[in-house]
Amino acid sequence: MEKKLQPVFDKVQRKNEGEPEFLQAVSELFHSLGKVYRKNEELFRDNVLERILEPERVLMFRVPWMDDSGKVQVNRGFRVEHSSALGPYKGGLRFHPSVNLSMMKFLAFEQTFKNALTALPLGGGKGGSDFDPKGKSDAEVMRFCQSFMNELFRHIGDQTDVPAGDIGVGVREIGFLFGQYKKIANRFAGALTGKGLLYGGSELRLEATGYGLIYFAAYMLARKGKSFEGKRVSISGSGNVAQFACEKAAALGARVVALSDSGGHIEDDEGIDLAKLEFVKHLKNEKRGRIFEYVERFKGSRYIAGNEIWKIPVDVAMPCATQNELDDLDAAALLENGCICIAEGANMPSTPAAISKFLDAGILFAPAKAANAGGVAVSGLEMSQNAMRASWTRHEVDARLRAIMNRIHQTCIETAEQFGVPGNYQAGANIASFRMVATAMLQQGVV
Repeated sequence: MEKKLQPVFDKVQRKNEGEPEFLQAVSELFHSLGKVYRKNEELFRDNVLERILEPERVLMFRVPWMDDSGKVQVNRGFRVEHSSALGPYKGGLRFHPSVNLSMMKFLAFEQTFKNALTALPLGGGKGGSDFDPKGKSDAEVMRFCQSFMNELFRHIGDQTDVPAGDIGVGVREIGFLFGQYKKIANRFAGALTGKGLLYGGSELRLEATGYGLIYFAAYMLARKGKSFEGKRVSISGSGNVAQFACEKAAALGARVVALSDSGGHIEDDEGIDLAKLEFVKHLKNEKRGRIFEYVERFKGSRYIAGNEIWKIPVDVAMPCATQNELDDLDAAALLENGCICIAEGANMPSTPAAISKFLDAGILFAPAKAANAGGVAVSGLEMSQNAMRASWTRHEVDARLRAIMNRIHQTCIETAEQFGVPGNYQAGANIASFRMVATAMLQQGVV
C-alpha cells in the first residue's frame, strides 16, 4: 500500500472496528490506489479519500410485523446511502439473517464504484434486513415488506434513492414494497426497480446480472482469442444470477457442469442444458427446494455435500453465491486443474488470498464490481424507461446491456494499461471507478 495512504487506512480501521466485510472492501480498493496517487495526486486533495470512505447517510430502524399465528415479530432494517456524487443512490435490498451494518456498508461501498463503471448517472447505496423470507407465507412476507416500507418510503424516490432487489428480494417482494410505497407516497413513480412488467418493470431485469456476467467473461476470452464454445464451466449458487449465467453460457456453447446451494453442489458431466435448467428454475423459484433434488431427476449426475465445487476441473469458474465463498485453497485447486478464467457473479465472493493467487498466475480474473454490473445497468435502464413513460423491447434492452458490459470491459483494459498493469481487470476497475467518483466530488465542492 502507498505509504502516504496508510494513515488514512489506519484511521478507517480504527473507526470501523468489528466491520470485517466493509474493511475488506476498503483494503481491496486501497491496494490499487497507490498507482493513482503517484500519477494523479491532485485527485486526493480536499481529503476526498476520507470523504469517499464515509457513507453520506446510514439509516437503521426497527421493522415490527405480525406472523400468521398472530404473534408480533421484530426485525432490523438498514439503508446505507453511500454516495450521490454521480447520481441518486442506487443499490439493492437484501433480506437474509446474515444482514448487519458491516455487510450493508461493504455492499453500498462496492455499489458506488460498480455503478460508476456503468457510466450511467447512478450513485451507490444498499439496504435490507435480517428478515428471512424462507419458510414464510406470502401473507407474512407481504406484512413484513409493508412494515419495512413504512419507514423506508421517507428516504427514497426516483430522484433521491432507488432501491432494487438482491438476495431474498425478488419480484414478489418488490411488488409488495412498491405497492406500499405507492399507497403511502401517493405517487406512481420509479422509486424501485426490478418491478413486474405490468407496472413499470423492464424486460431482461431478472436475467441482467447473469447475462451481463457472461457477456463480460466472453469479452475477456475473446481478447485472448477464445470463446465459451466447448468450455467446461462451474457456477456456484442456483439463484437468479447463477440460473441466468448458466442459461447464457449454455446458449454460447459452454458445458455448465455444476451448480450449488448452501448444502452442496451437483455435478453433471453431460452439461446442464436449457431443459435441465428449467427444472432447476422450477425447483428453486417455485418449489423452493434444494439442489440435491436435481440428482433424483437426472440420472448420471451426482451430489456432493459441503463447499467442494471448486475442486471440479473446469475452464471457467463463476462464483455466484455469496461473499468469501472461494478461498486460497479453492483457488489453488482451480489453478491446478487448469482453470483459465474466473468471473465473479456475487459481491466479493473471492477472498484476498484467492485473488492474489489468480493475479499471480496471470489468468483472466474479472472482479465483481465490473463483471456483475449488468443488474444495476438494467436497473438504470428501467429508471430511464420509467422517466420517459416508455417500455423497450427485450432486444433493445439486451443490446444496451451488451454495450454497457463492453464499455466496462474496455474501461478496465484501457485503465490498467494506462497505469502500468496491463491485463489486470481488478486494478483497472478500481482505478477507473475511483477516478470517476473522486473527480465528481471535487467538482461539487466540500459537501
